[in-house]
Amino acid sequence: MGGAVSAGEDNDDLIDNLKEAHYIRTERVEQAFRAIDRGDYYLEGYRDSAYKDLAWKHGNIHLSAPCIYSEVMEALKLQPGLSFLNLGSGTGYLSTMVGLILGPFGINHGIELHSDVVEYAKEKLESFIKNSDSFDKFEFCEPAFVVGNCLEIASDSHQYDRIYCGAGVQKDHENYMKILLKVGGILVMPIEDQLTQIMRTGQNTWESKNILAVSFAPLIQPNRNDNSKPDSVGLPPCAVRNLQDLARIYIRRTLRNFINDEMQAKGISQRAPPKRKRKRVKQRINTYVFVGNQLIPQPLDSEDDEKMEEDHKEEEEKDQGETLKPEEPPQNLLREKIMRLPLPESLKAYLTYFRDK
Repeated sequence: MGGAVSAGEDNDDLIDNLKEAHYIRTERVEQAFRAIDRGDYYLEGYRDSAYKDLAWKHGNIHLSAPCIYSEVMEALKLQPGLSFLNLGSGTGYLSTMVGLILGPFGINHGIELHSDVVEYAKEKLESFIKNSDSFDKFEFCEPAFVVGNCLEIASDSHQYDRIYCGAGVQKDHENYMKILLKVGGILVMPIEDQLTQIMRTGQNTWESKNILAVSFAPLIQPNRNDNSKPDSVGLPPCAVRNLQDLARIYIRRTLRNFINDEMQAKGISQRAPPKRKRKRVKQRINTYVFVGNQLIPQPLDSEDDEKMEEDHKEEEEKDQGETLKPEEPPQNLLREKIMRLPLPESLKAYLTYFRDK
C-alpha cells in the first residue's frame, strides 16, 4: 500500500486530503488530527512545510510524514482507557493525539533518546494544555516523557496495550519489543522496510500484517564501549489518580454533558469545521523518493492534475469577487460555565487547568 496527498494550506486542509486519500478512515482518528495543529510542532521559520506530506528534521527534532502518522493511528486501534507506549516519542505530536483518544483513565508514556527533544516535547505539551481551544473539547490523557534508549528498558517494566516504535527495528530486536506488549495488545513498528502491525493473540502467539513500505533510520544501539553494564531505563509509573484530580475530571465531564444537552434542547448543533474547496488529491502509485531518513510515496503529475489546477484557479478568481463575512471567534462554553460557578477563584483556576482563555 502506498500513495501521496497534496499539500494543504493549513491543518484542516491537510486532514481533508488525508481523508480523501483514505489514510484517515475513522472519525476518532480524524478528530484527533484536527484537534492538534501539526504546524505547532515546527520551529519558527519552518511552519510553511508543516502541511506537506513530507517528513521534517532539524537537528534531533523529527516529525514523520502525515501519511505515516495516519496509518500508525489507524493501525493502533486506540480506545479510551488503554495504556500506550511511544518508543522514540520525539516532539510529542503523536503522543498528544493519542492522549485525546485514551481519555483521562488511560496511560500515555513516551521514551526519547535525546534530552533536548524531551524538553521540546514538554514545552509543546504545556503550550497545548494552556493555549489550544481543543483542550476543553476532549478528556485528555497527558503524556509523560522520559529520557533514555528504548533498548535499555528495565526488565521488570509493566506491559502496554498499545506500542509504537518510531525508528527502524532490526530483526533481532523484534522479540524484545513484543515482550513489552500485553496479550490482546497491538504493536506498530517499522521492521525490514515495512510498517508492520503485530497483534499478541496469546502468551506465545502473534499475528503480523504489513501496512506500508517505509524506510526509517534504525534504532540507536546502546553504548557498550566501556564494557560496563548500562543503566536500565525506568518508565513512568502507572499511578492512580488522586481524589482531587478525579473530582476535576467528573466536574468538567458533567458540565460538558450539560452544555451538550442544553444545545440539543435549543436545537443548536455543534458547529463542524467549514468544508473547504479541496485541491486535487493525487492518485496512489508505487513511486517513492527518499526524504531525510524516510521513504516517502511521491505522486506523478498527469493531465488530470493540470486540469484540476486550472479549475482551482478559476474557483479562486470567482471567490475574490465575493464578500466574505468575518468569522466570529469560537466560544469556549465549558470555560464560561466554570467561571460562573459560585466557587473561589483558585478552584476555578484549577478546574480550567490554569488556562488563560
